[in-house]
Amino acid sequence: MNHLPRTSFLIPVLCFLCLQIQPLHSFSTQPMNCTDTTRLCTSFLAFKPQENLTLSMIQSMFDVLPQDVTREGNGRGYIFIKKNCSCLSKDKVYVTNSTYTVKFSGGYVYDIVINAYDGLAFLPKTTRQAKVGAVVSLRLFCGCSSGLWNYLVSYVMKEGDTVQSLSSRFGVSMDSIETVNGIQNPDNVTAGALYYIPLNSVPGEPYPVENDNPPAPVPAPPDDIFSANIPTIHKAPVPYGWIIGSLGIGLALIVLCIIICVSLKSSSCFTESRGSHAKPPDGKISQNFHILRKQSFFCTSGRSICCKSVDWKQTNGESSSHQITVPKGLATDVFDEKPVVFTYEEILFATDEFLDSSLLGHGTYGSVYYGHLHDQEVAIKRMTATKTKEFMAEMKILCKVHHTNLVELIGHAASDAELFLIYEYAQKGSLRSHLHDPQNKGHTPLSWIMRVQIALDAARGLEYIHEHTKTHYVHRDIKTSNILLDGSFRAKISDFGLAKLVGKTGEGEATATKVVGTYGYLAPEYLSDGLATTKSDVYAFGVVLFEIISGKEAIIRTEGAVTKNPERRSLASTMLAALRNSPDSMSMTSLKDLIDPNMMNLYPHDCVFKLAMLAKQCVDEDPILRPDMKQVVISLSQIVLSSIEWEATLAGNSQVFSGLVQGR
Repeated sequence: MNHLPRTSFLIPVLCFLCLQIQPLHSFSTQPMNCTDTTRLCTSFLAFKPQENLTLSMIQSMFDVLPQDVTREGNGRGYIFIKKNCSCLSKDKVYVTNSTYTVKFSGGYVYDIVINAYDGLAFLPKTTRQAKVGAVVSLRLFCGCSSGLWNYLVSYVMKEGDTVQSLSSRFGVSMDSIETVNGIQNPDNVTAGALYYIPLNSVPGEPYPVENDNPPAPVPAPPDDIFSANIPTIHKAPVPYGWIIGSLGIGLALIVLCIIICVSLKSSSCFTESRGSHAKPPDGKISQNFHILRKQSFFCTSGRSICCKSVDWKQTNGESSSHQITVPKGLATDVFDEKPVVFTYEEILFATDEFLDSSLLGHGTYGSVYYGHLHDQEVAIKRMTATKTKEFMAEMKILCKVHHTNLVELIGHAASDAELFLIYEYAQKGSLRSHLHDPQNKGHTPLSWIMRVQIALDAARGLEYIHEHTKTHYVHRDIKTSNILLDGSFRAKISDFGLAKLVGKTGEGEATATKVVGTYGYLAPEYLSDGLATTKSDVYAFGVVLFEIISGKEAIIRTEGAVTKNPERRSLASTMLAALRNSPDSMSMTSLKDLIDPNMMNLYPHDCVFKLAMLAKQCVDEDPILRPDMKQVVISLSQIVLSSIEWEATLAGNSQVFSGLVQGR
């Protein structure tokens, strides 16, 4: 009897310890060591998702596209995630980066993340409490083959798994698995530990297209409500009369809707906007008025509206015919992310009649002014009526694409001789003004962390228009003056007047066009043959990265030694020459001479070197060898995380990895 109290006491204690130990199972995983810090390879992660995880949720967890996810075809329920893997210079291990958005509050961030990835993720122990919406940056275990195999799959051993079962499952020899993982005794493997499976082909099969919210099936009504509970043996005959009657009713409803929409065009389907375009002094309507009225764009955060365009008619020059009408949903709140039409008088009032003090700068096709519209700060681009093509280009694109790293279009307006685009206001101005002679422009020099975060933000915006929009675009004018900074120094890409739609054609994307853009940022193949591709945007972004590192402009002007004429040289060529004499981060004297002195030597040398090497890849003369923006985002994410670690060590914080960064 004396043993019973002890036993009853030990049982809950042991259960408690088991619960505490369970989240730490990932500590039994061992990352693969590496020595070549420039190594980049394609790897796969074997992951068994919980039943409630959809494809879109898996994509978000691993920061991948749908085509990067395949599934095991034998009913085991595993999926394979394709990720770029690289060697972490600090710890000399292979890792890849991702982010996780916390879905619920309560508990620790560490426990939630470790359990969500089931042994594939690494996150230093932290007591940070979980909050809904928090974005956790983490690392995933991956591996690069030494050359004997094409790919390595990261696999967490489960109960019942053996080297022999994995050999049969993946179609590889036991010797291969033992060699890669250094297994001495194949009977001595640990459940919960990480192992690498060598493969020569992509694992799995394409993941089926899914509907995250499939419609519920609608049960067919019984033929006779009084006999609904009577079991039937034979199939009921097809009710042809009911089908024909339903079709007739449906057709009548469609005709009725069309009649109502046409008859109520000026009242119920449309409603008058906040104002009308200003009437020209002579009472005539200019050419750009006709263009706007033939093709007017009304957007509501990318969602379609009942009436997308208006067929404008002129009636004897009366002011009533000049009024622009918009769908009713837009008139209630013009600043609910819905571009709308403003009057010329509103634009004049917002900018104090375009006083010089309101001028923010000069863009490619017009001047930009600061203004207040309906108690909101805005930036107003003022263009001549001859720039209708560029005006329409920005309208078309910004009405279709919406992303936190793209400047948002609020509305537009027109007068007899001018066109206006109204954007959200970026409080901190352009990246260019913060990089080049910032003190004389009233700015504090950007820190290293701010620079790499801005680069990552801009890369994500560019990746979005290259890969994630329904139709893909080439910006064609990526430069530091077109990267704007909001009040928190988060970057947004602007100025889509030169953007071009590109279509996928076999080996790549290309659109033959007239060479436009800014010298110093133009890719060599674009200059030679006028082919605008996503890789020409990547080239320009590489120049931006060089500017972020050096603080110098894309075209460097230096006084000649013999003559007084300034010598013009591209920043890219100067930085590439320095990199040829800087083999690694420990021997980068030539590169160090070009690093922006405004950072006052407060930067991690290895991160600067990695950013410079990434920029070098982006400006490669061969566009095929340049990375795409997805790869650039992945590399920049890793540089940002390494920079956060470095900054934390400077602050004397023993926990050098915060685990949290803002936004995606």
